Amino acid sequence: MTHRRTVLKGVLGFALAASVSSVALAQEALKIGLILPMTGPFASTGRQIDAAVKLFLAQEGAVHGGRKLEVILKDDAGNADATRRLAQELVVNDKVSVLAGFGLTPLAMATAQIATQAKVPQIVMAAATATITEASPYIARTSFTLPQASEPMADWAWANGIKKVFTVVTDYGPGIDAETSFANKFKAAGGTVESVRVPLRGPDFAPFLQRVSEAKPDALFVFVPSGVGAQFMKQFVERGLDKAGIKLIGPGDVVDDDILQGIGDVALGAITTHHYSAAHDSPANKAFVEAFQKANPGMRPNFMAVGGYDGMKLIAKALEATKGDANGDKLIAAMKGASWESVRGPVKIDPDTRDIIQNIYVRKTEKVGSELQNVEFATIKDVKDPVKARK
Repeated sequence: MTHRRTVLKGVLGFALAASVSSVALAQEALKIGLILPMTGPFASTGRQIDAAVKLFLAQEGAVHGGRKLEVILKDDAGNADATRRLAQELVVNDKVSVLAGFGLTPLAMATAQIATQAKVPQIVMAAATATITEASPYIARTSFTLPQASEPMADWAWANGIKKVFTVVTDYGPGIDAETSFANKFKAAGGTVESVRVPLRGPDFAPFLQRVSEAKPDALFVFVPSGVGAQFMKQFVERGLDKAGIKLIGPGDVVDDDILQGIGDVALGAITTHHYSAAHDSPANKAFVEAFQKANPGMRPNFMAVGGYDGMKLIAKALEATKGDANGDKLIAAMKGASWESVRGPVKIDPDTRDIIQNIYVRKTEKVGSELQNVEFATIKDVKDPVKARK
């Protein structure tokens, strides 16, 4: 009897200890270091992603895989040195299990070595240069790549009678990706391309647009970072290119939903290829846009917001798969091949490249009621990053 009581007490003690341990794990927050440009010229990107992260937590809850997600937001003001320093502090001092955000390519690249050394997953929610995921085996991306959006535009342009194109892109990774991927595909089809690149910071588009005017192309292919489209469009009109019969084409950044109303009617008729429009016609997206605007009066969600929302979704799905285990190797393994129905359409993380596979839509900027919208009229399904797909 005494022996039975001792054994029973031992079993109960073990069960109680296991229960306490389980509760402790459930209560131990999983920290996510969210690094975004909340100030400076690219602050619109930070505002969109931050708002989307908050909306995800409000809609889908903070507890996933038995762990409560705790987001620590840091502002890098779009400066790569600041991004690197903040990432180090978040890993060493705050003991984050995931790094996320990264509004521009140089910021994502500045963090890659830290992610590798610390074995901490780095979720790129915005930056779009194709090579980013190759910089660390711990990087996964929920935004897009510029080649993924730009090559379909070359196909559309050639199929629609455009023979001569002038490209104007911002002179850094994504711009170079956009230019080369479009130009190579368009030239292979038989078209001709002339190209210029403009500075990333403080760009004055006027002298470059003057060259476009003199070249008299059938179309102008443009890439500028999210938030810079209004400035470009203003100078596009001042140079009279809108009245010269030159079609405006490119990936969707130039007619970013966040600033489209502010751009005004000059944007009408622009043809773009992109992975998300606030006008995407699905019940899930309509509910997302409504909830986002209710939580953020005066803001319309753009593709950056969707990258942020889906970045949180990916973290949550990985945690559920590992049952709350935040080991970096286990988390990144769980992210490979993850798939879900996003507000942009079906998405999947490529298990080989850790880039996102998604639909790319051909859109035309139109007036719907009193608002400008990027209205989708064709779909290219399940597009992988073409740069890595060719390797």
